[in-house]
Amino acid sequence: MSDVEIVEVTKKSKYEKYLYRCLAPIPYRKYNKRYAYLKAVIPRGLRKKILLFKGDVVGQIEYAPAGLSGYPIQGDNVVVMNCIWVLRRAKGHNFGGKLMAEMMKSEKGAAGFATLALEDHWSGWLRKEQLERLGFKSIGSLEVRDRVKRKGRRFLIHLMWLPVVRGASPPEWDKSKILQGVDFCIAHPLYRPQGVKEKDIMEG
Repeated sequence: MSDVEIVEVTKKSKYEKYLYRCLAPIPYRKYNKRYAYLKAVIPRGLRKKILLFKGDVVGQIEYAPAGLSGYPIQGDNVVVMNCIWVLRRAKGHNFGGKLMAEMMKSEKGAAGFATLALEDHWSGWLRKEQLERLGFKSIGSLEVRDRVKRKGRRFLIHLMWLPVVRGASPPEWDKSKILQGVDFCIAHPLYRPQGVKEKDIMEG
């Protein structure tokens, strides 16, 4: 029996907590924005999978068709990856590559895959160089200044693209909505705190 197992958590009630808790060291709770997002998009194609190594959950990937993802990214026959994450203690086993292969296998009809990446951000998650190692390339960027968490800190947000069909049309993104942040995951580096009243949590 292999030491590695990849499980679809949107279909396995045993692992339901990983729809909300992810791998972040934060309490498991069904907060409203996440609950509403999952309820709307799981029936329409969102998938989240976790990777277990010797029974220990060490990785995850979440993705959905463009228009249903947590990002304002659009594209014909494009699948958008909300996140990919492998715990530091599990490095060196190519688990990120295994999760990518699992996504691409399950979405064989996709023309390509898109996501967001960060450069010069204080978070260790979704770094541009990490996603480049998985095969993505930046096809556009937006320099922003944080207005909430680390006021004044500037960083880059990249639109990343991995075509799998020759001549596939690249995705597009709504930069104005990017500035508002995301609310589909409380642990996301661009998460918009619920108490923020301003329209944008970042500015270009």
